[in-house]
Amino acid sequence: MDIEQLRECVEAAWQNRERLQEASTREALDRVVALLDAGRLRTAEPVDADGSAWRVNEWVKKAILLYFPVRKMRTMRAGELEWYDKMELKHDFDRLGVRAVPHAVARYGAYIAPGVILMPSYVNIGARVGTGTLVDTWATVGSCAQIGERVHLSGGVGIGGVLEPVQAAPVIVEDDCFIGSRAIVVEGARICREAVLGSNVVITGSTHIIDVTGPEPVEYRGYVPAGSVVIPGTYPRRFPAGEYGVTCALIIGRRKPSTDKKTSLNEALRDFGVAV
Repeated sequence: MDIEQLRECVEAAWQNRERLQEASTREALDRVVALLDAGRLRTAEPVDADGSAWRVNEWVKKAILLYFPVRKMRTMRAGELEWYDKMELKHDFDRLGVRAVPHAVARYGAYIAPGVILMPSYVNIGARVGTGTLVDTWATVGSCAQIGERVHLSGGVGIGGVLEPVQAAPVIVEDDCFIGSRAIVVEGARICREAVLGSNVVITGSTHIIDVTGPEPVEYRGYVPAGSVVIPGTYPRRFPAGEYGVTCALIIGRRKPSTDKKTSLNEALRDFGVAV
């Protein structure tokens, strides 16, 4: 089947789940997940040259959701370790040009580009991790998340997954970003290229992201502008019981051209006093 035939088959099965019993439908789902695994399909992709706009491929997300119920549960073992699940794991990292440190785990259907380093971490189905990216210890990349090239996901970073609703954009971290330790990015938030998130920053679809570099605050929701340096913050909000500080994210500066390279990120962080 070509791509359009695969799309038609997936959409038909989405409307009528009885089609999941048909061999042709199962073959189509297997093919979609194989194309995802090889990086030839994506759950979301940029639609212009500068990556300023993204398109969600809803039918591909539908295929992943339909893939789960047709898989059989089975026991998997590695020595004394045991698991019970229905999804395959990604293999052949040497052939793929990926360094995978024990106990790094990536599910089949996630694309891991050549040159990626996976420390003990987890990458879920439908995700895409670009070349030169480091997924550091205990970092997680959720289903369908799009991680760009030369990104640094520091220890314990949580990149959320967004499979449902199918029309919702997944989390997007664009090229050359640095995500500090224990930072969390969820609910389809987008971190634009070359941004730096300090340690413990939380970005959700509704987080107040406030640029405090000018004479007046400028607020963003759901995305961090390109080149921003971000730290955790709070803003005052009045409740019936009194006024309290509510979590937000503060843009305190922009990366300089001299610190745009990954090798000089530590200098950029020191410039703004950001903890990683």
